[in-house]
Amino acid sequence: MRILLLCSSFNGLTQRAWLELRRAGHDVSVELALSERVMLEAVELAKPDLVICPFLKERVPERLWRHHRTVVIHPGPPGDRGPSSLDWAIAGAEPEWGVTALQAVEEMDAGPIWGWRTFPLPAEPPRKSALYNGAVADAAVELVAEVAAKAADPGFAPVPLDYRRPEVRGCARPAMRRADREFSWAEPADAVVRRVRAADGAPGGRAELCGLPVRVFDVYPGPVLTERAGPPGSVVGRSEGAVLVRTGDGSVWVGQLRLDVPGGVKLPADLVLGERIAGVAERAGCSEVTYDRGGGVGVVSFDFYNGAMSAEQCLRLVSALRYAVAQDTRVLVVRGGEVFSNGIHLNVIEAARHPEVEAWRNINAINHVCREVIACTGQLVVASVAGNAGAGGVMMALGADRVVVREGVVLNPHYRTMGLYGSEFWTYVLPRRVGASVARRLTWEALPVGAVEAVELGLADRVVAGSRLEFERRVVEYAERLAADAGYERLLAAKRAAREADEGRKPLDAYRVEELAEMSRDMFDDRGGFRAAREAFVGKRAAGSTPARLAVHRESSGASGADTPDASHM
Repeated sequence: MRILLLCSSFNGLTQRAWLELRRAGHDVSVELALSERVMLEAVELAKPDLVICPFLKERVPERLWRHHRTVVIHPGPPGDRGPSSLDWAIAGAEPEWGVTALQAVEEMDAGPIWGWRTFPLPAEPPRKSALYNGAVADAAVELVAEVAAKAADPGFAPVPLDYRRPEVRGCARPAMRRADREFSWAEPADAVVRRVRAADGAPGGRAELCGLPVRVFDVYPGPVLTERAGPPGSVVGRSEGAVLVRTGDGSVWVGQLRLDVPGGVKLPADLVLGERIAGVAERAGCSEVTYDRGGGVGVVSFDFYNGAMSAEQCLRLVSALRYAVAQDTRVLVVRGGEVFSNGIHLNVIEAARHPEVEAWRNINAINHVCREVIACTGQLVVASVAGNAGAGGVMMALGADRVVVREGVVLNPHYRTMGLYGSEFWTYVLPRRVGASVARRLTWEALPVGAVEAVELGLADRVVAGSRLEFERRVVEYAERLAADAGYERLLAAKRAAREADEGRKPLDAYRVEELAEMSRDMFDDRGGFRAAREAFVGKRAAGSTPARLAVHRESSGASGADTPDASHM
């Protein structure tokens, strides 16, 4: 079928829906819901058999839904209505939640039901962003495929919303207001955690800290404090960018803050508080990077908020990798977190006094990380990719000997949409994996790649299904089998020989110098629009148009050079 995806942004869920439908053989185009005119024009051009809205904040125009089958994917169980569904589910400690596919009608979220999925919610409150990118996205992608199949069945008819039906257990809920996000540090720690996680990653919990109005993100329970350290709201410790804040009955670690003022940027908490916590001591208990070993396998785990890696975070990861490489293990697993890695930390860069200098420092630091992975010749290295990855994360993983991705993961192995040539030794690791022609296509098409396609292309070696915890367990089991393999020494010798031969043909430093020469033009001369792209990303500014590589064909789109490769970049 011809399917049009109508969305507020081409986010991770929309990318997964796009990949799933294309893989099923459908002709799929994407249009950002920039205005009613744009939406209606897109439908006229695409002439779709079906319109699916996997992530849509705007109202579907009546002229659209009356003349075209339009199905909205709503992040709530049947009967749930309103724009703050996940927020209320987490805040209210719902034991179960769901996703519903419903037909667009005049009243939002009230149309006939095409299908639904339900799933349990954990007792410990999940971060809203983690829930959305995890269980909600998995269920939504299943529903998108189901909707496409049902649309092809001439005998199918959606079921009208009827609150008397047993499966219709949701209700209409209002949008969460600013007051609903507020909390007091005098509340119990678990109440603070739940309130913040119901608003993470946006718009954040609202509070005052060190005399500043802030939005609070990335909160974890801290220890029960026995020492006298001031009233609730006092900062009593710090660790790796996070701060420990006293609550009514204990404490919480706060990883990210944003000043609750126009133009505020979400940053590691210690950067926002600055001199206000100059005298606060370092305290153990909050670490983004860890190392564990069992038998012949060592595991370096890193879990950076939203996958962004600042220069400081990269240097901590380098230290952990150097320690791991020096151990007598046979296999090293490099394990990312909820998001594997999105590369350099654009928010920290934008907030720096000299953003271009900070960007340069950041890209050099992440290059050190990638070099440690590539140059490890005393062990076999397995990259464990349980979450999505941007270009920097993809290239980091490709430095490993084996790349294992979780089913449903989306990879974006391209830099061009940020106005960058790219670094992280991509000109070495990417062609080495997929060949020069595929590497060129991936970097210039700037399209997402799904887990199965990644294996087909050579970007990854295997796909493993299951939850994140199940995936991580199975990757470690795979590493243990690799460490015990009778052919281990042969594999390691072949790796060393290949690395030595590659170094003889062209040293890693040559790749690094060439890439950084291009990046210096992007970061300091701004030849590709990095400054504007960075500011738009940090400021959450909506796109002004649908990217030509995704959109319905328009006669005028060919006149733009936006998607035409520049030979100087390759």
